[in-house]
Amino acid sequence: MHIALVSCDALAQYAATNVAAEDQQLADYLRARGVQVSYVSWTDASVRWEAFDVAVLKSPWDYFDRPTEFHSWLNELDARGVRLLNPTNIVRHNADKLYLRAMEQAGVPIVPTHWLPRGSRVEPAALLAELGTERLVLKPSVSGGAKDTFALGLAEANAAVEQLQALVDEADFMAQPFLPQIHTTGEWSLVFFGGQLSHCVRKTPKSGDFRVQHFHGGAIHPETPAAAILAVAQDIVERFAEDCLYARVDGVEAPDGGFWLMELEMIEPFLYMDSEGEAAYQRYYEALLRLTQATKVEL
Repeated sequence: MHIALVSCDALAQYAATNVAAEDQQLADYLRARGVQVSYVSWTDASVRWEAFDVAVLKSPWDYFDRPTEFHSWLNELDARGVRLLNPTNIVRHNADKLYLRAMEQAGVPIVPTHWLPRGSRVEPAALLAELGTERLVLKPSVSGGAKDTFALGLAEANAAVEQLQALVDEADFMAQPFLPQIHTTGEWSLVFFGGQLSHCVRKTPKSGDFRVQHFHGGAIHPETPAAAILAVAQDIVERFAEDCLYARVDGVEAPDGGFWLMELEMIEPFLYMDSEGEAAYQRYYEALLRLTQATKVEL
């Protein structure tokens, strides 16, 4: 099997981090098990995608900076008959966090959210009142890595309203209450390979910050969450991640003891495989084999 492990040119800026290390370790692990791996950027026009048995998204970390190009690339893969993991129809839907609204309508508990379509008027006091919070989080619906994401109280939001309005004039945004449990119990990330739970971590921000991403100084704690959280995450994956090689369910404990989904990551999530060691890489490999072998049997 020859796979394209899909990354991006922008990954060079993370060369000294465990983000790039996970990519390399995954490629090395697959090669050691007989998989031919080519590490390529999705924007490389010289790549002959149809030469691969399958293209696997791993770290296209700049797709949200170039959404039109990214969707054109997905269309090109479809036109050439190239199989992508995760599937292109799921990737298209997952590229805009508006998917959360559809999931909520389907009964998935998400963090309370007010949607701000492009050009909406930013009114901090009204948003805080509607969300029932003293501090809100604003972020684009097409984004990643906490880009253009703000956590603001009323005074801060009013002082920055012109900047915020300029951003909302250019893109769809979403407003959510700042969740104090981010600083206490933290944010959960449950990683699934081939629809099956592989491992889980709890992430907490560094002191004075609200961003839990490890490249922003957040801490990672390998842990097993409560059975109720696992059940919600499993249900989400079974309903919304069909035929996916990987899915990462990010969320927080709700005030009533339940679980609020923050994001279902199915394009470029860091998979925290080192938190589990070799077993996580083996589960990834086995899920890849199941999906590719099943396709060959069907053919």
